[in-house]
Amino acid sequence: MVSNEKLKDILLQVEKPARYIGNEVNMITKNLNEINIRFAFCFPDVYEVGMSHLGMHILYNILNNQDNVYCERVFSPWIDMEKKMRENDIKLFSLETKSSLDEFDFVGFTLQYEMSYTNILNMLDLGNVPLRATDRKEGHPFVIAGGPCAYNPEPLVGIVDIFSIGEGEESLVEIVNIYDEWKKSKLSRAEFLKMVSKVEGVYVPEFYDVDYNDDGTIREMKPISDEFPIKIKKRIQKNLDKTYYPDKFIVPYIETVHDRIMLEIFRGCTRGCRFCQAGMIYRPVRERGIDTLVDLAKRLVKTTGHEEISLSSLSTSDYSDLENLVIRLIEEFKDKKIGLSLPSLRLDSFSMEIIEEIQKIRKTGLTFAPEAGSQRLRDVINKGINEEDLINSVNDAFKQGWSTVKLYFMVGLPTETDEDILGIKELSYKVKDLFFSVPKDKLKGNLKITTSVSCFVPKPFTPFQWFGQNKIEEFDRKQKMLRKEIRDKKIKLNTHDSKLSYLEAVIARGDRKVAKAIIRAWENGCKFDGWSDHFDFDIWMKSFEEVGIDPDFYAIRNRTYEEILPWDFIDIGVSKEYLIRENEKANKETTTRDCRQGCTACGINTTFDGGVCNELN
Repeated sequence: MVSNEKLKDILLQVEKPARYIGNEVNMITKNLNEINIRFAFCFPDVYEVGMSHLGMHILYNILNNQDNVYCERVFSPWIDMEKKMRENDIKLFSLETKSSLDEFDFVGFTLQYEMSYTNILNMLDLGNVPLRATDRKEGHPFVIAGGPCAYNPEPLVGIVDIFSIGEGEESLVEIVNIYDEWKKSKLSRAEFLKMVSKVEGVYVPEFYDVDYNDDGTIREMKPISDEFPIKIKKRIQKNLDKTYYPDKFIVPYIETVHDRIMLEIFRGCTRGCRFCQAGMIYRPVRERGIDTLVDLAKRLVKTTGHEEISLSSLSTSDYSDLENLVIRLIEEFKDKKIGLSLPSLRLDSFSMEIIEEIQKIRKTGLTFAPEAGSQRLRDVINKGINEEDLINSVNDAFKQGWSTVKLYFMVGLPTETDEDILGIKELSYKVKDLFFSVPKDKLKGNLKITTSVSCFVPKPFTPFQWFGQNKIEEFDRKQKMLRKEIRDKKIKLNTHDSKLSYLEAVIARGDRKVAKAIIRAWENGCKFDGWSDHFDFDIWMKSFEEVGIDPDFYAIRNRTYEEILPWDFIDIGVSKEYLIRENEKANKETTTRDCRQGCTACGINTTFDGGVCNELN
């Protein structure tokens, strides 16, 4: 436990000391003498990023609702703070009690982004927890991880003891309850891992062996005995109205990425975009009722003091009764001047009437994600929108007084041609021309268009999981083409680092051999890889070479349907046959309808109960 005096001395010497002090509004405190289990919820990035993550707030409160558990928060210290901690022999500590990681029973990481994995190693090292699972003995914490990246846990095998696959509200409570029993029993560390492996959605990698073919592909993955499941089935919450949701969020002292109330209106997506991992792994769609949401909003406004509510989901405008929800919320909070933001809006489904209601209180910029520059390519990726949708929506928005628009695209999508890429420029220019075609008396403000172009990263459990990513040189060529073509002061072009996207693809589709390269990269000095000013591609390439791994094998290689993929042992409910069908339809430039218009036979309604699927069938 870090002494306050020692901490005070170094906090005066670092940027943003409020990242490390805790004691925020709604922070939970408990008497350490009255609890049996200590859980460190670790976010492998800085405080401002982690405190904006909804899942952390949910699980933090759920665990602390258990009388025998104290969940505390730990974030990755920034470079200046880490330097001072190492100089002063201060171990990485929690915000709640300033306890070091090695004092906890569980050290839990949320896996939101592959490029945060070296931060996980850095945090373990700073907290005096052995990096490798085999080096942890009796008395060491168990390292557990969950989140979207856990759907391919293999690149962290050998580092993480336990993976929680799927939604963790129930499984985490089951895990800590089993731990409580185990702790009283005085059984071995290995026995606890066996006990917890029986929980649905839990994967304990040390109980599974992987054999490889001569070409490096997987020959077979199997449990070491019959007592362990062959398939790990993800966990979901069947009914969100009955699922726990916090009525208090911790309110930071400093500005975070999202300084507002996050109101989760539903989970899942019915659209079926072929590039989107979240749209597949979070099926089926489950909605919260309007009465539940309004009640939660009232309590959260009262307990946090935030002046904005953000409706959180993968595609907010797909909420089945969005207009009534917005009207109810605006009516409830109009006197308090509480703003409402709707991220993740789709061009083809939001109503300008809704937008008009929102802007009466607070106007924000508009964000659209056409993803591809041509209709042909939008059909390939099954985006489900056309250029007319964009033009009509933007035109209406300009007439209502909007002048700031963000457009999101990707390059490197399957079947892409240079013509598709140039379509990004053409669409951006059409939006600009639309603004100046609106009568001047309708216009407000100066036009600002931001066209952001990222590099496509094929992800597990998508129809494009077999697709070989573009080479770095090809990404760079395409970005250079756009920079040459887009030369207008009203349009700002942002492009993503192709080398970072390449490495993301390596880790996203990696097997357990990749863990060696991640450890070596950290040993060679890599951390905060998601931050452009700290990412060092050359060190990563050197690290792969030192451990004898070819990163191209994971990033740019096309897979066959017959190949065993590192994540095939996980059951997300969406069948592999469906993903293959969707990939074949992409090659034929054929679209698939939205699930709400009729079942598309992805398999989720035969393997998981709850949600829109069961209501439609």
